[in-house]
Order: sequence, then C-alpha cells, then structure tokens
Amino acid sequence: MTAAEMPEPDEMPTADDLAAPSNEARRAIEALLMVTDEPIAPTILAQLTELSLVNVEQLCNDLAAQYEAEDRGFMLAKVAGGWRIQSHPDMAPYIERYVLDGKSARLSAAALETLAIIAYKQPISRAQVASIRGVNVDAVVRTLQARGYIEEVAKDPGPGQAAMFGTTADFLLRLGLDSLDDLPPLGDFIPGADVYEQLERSLRVEPAPAAPGGE
Repeated sequence: MTAAEMPEPDEMPTADDLAAPSNEARRAIEALLMVTDEPIAPTILAQLTELSLVNVEQLCNDLAAQYEAEDRGFMLAKVAGGWRIQSHPDMAPYIERYVLDGKSARLSAAALETLAIIAYKQPISRAQVASIRGVNVDAVVRTLQARGYIEEVAKDPGPGQAAMFGTTADFLLRLGLDSLDDLPPLGDFIPGADVYEQLERSLRVEPAPAAPGGE
C-alpha cells in the first residue's frame, strides 16, 4: 500500500470494527468448551481459534466473570491446567440427586484420609502413609489407584526402592483445582488455642466434693 492509498485518520478502523473477530472468537471458544468433558489447554484453544495465548486467556477470564455476574447454574473454571465448563458449586445438591441417586460412589473415610495424606505429602510411599495413619493401607491405595486418583510417580532411592505415589490430573479435575498449589493450607484445619483450651476444660476431671463432716 502506497502513501496515497493510506486511509485518512477518520477512515481508520474503529473499536466497533475490531470487536467482531473477538466476538466470533468468544463464541468459538464457548462452542469448543461445550463439546468436551475434559479441560482444554489454552494452547489448544489458541491453535483452534488462531488467537494468541494472551487473547485466549483474556477471553476465558472474561467469560468466567460474565457467567458469575449473571449468576448462571454453570461456570467456566480453570482446572488441571485447562479450561472447562462445569456446574456451579452452589448447584451440588441438585447434581448429587441426579448423579448419585441409588448408586453412591463415595469414598470411605479411610480412603479419603489416605488420599489427603498423599495429596499433601507426595511423593510418598505406602509405608510412610501407613506410619502416619497407624494402619495398613495396601487395600486403600489399590482402591485409589483403581479410581484413578493416585499413581506411582517415582521410586524411593533407598533400600528396596519402594514405589512413591502422587495424585493424578483426575484428582485435580474431581476437586476443581488448577494445580496442587490451590489446595487449602493445612493450617486452616488446625484448631486454634481457644479450641484446645475449651477441649481441655470440657475433658478435665473435677475433684468430687468432700462429704459433710469429712476430714
């Protein structure tokens, strides 16, 4: 384009002119996210929409904020390193009625405790988990492996080279987390000094009152 063909300042594209591709890209991202159950990595969305990674992240963040502002029954969440449309946590009671009615697949308390230990202490061996829980955990570990929540991630360099376990991407998906860094701090579950003091008072054995006329 020569200098004579350059548009005058008032002929330059306006913000409205530039908004159309972004709107199409927004709709394309929504459509892609609607046809998959698994999170889609931002790099994949960028390739499919021919947008930059920065633009994809911005569009996804905008959509997430829009859905939240409109108080939808679903949300756009970043989990396990990708973006996924999922039901809003507030709607969990209704989802459970549909999904779990008559066929509960909940983990036992022992399995949940073992899974929590692995999540916070990984990589960790069976023996180390058993030492923390005080019971044999072989059966529970096999159950968690079968469910796809944990996997062998390394070998202990010490004698015997015991298998070391860690959580999987499916674990992050189930909890709706983007990474292990999103796990709540353990300090959030430790009672404060006031709770310990109250427990001590409630469990303290008070001396029986002396009988009348006693020494």
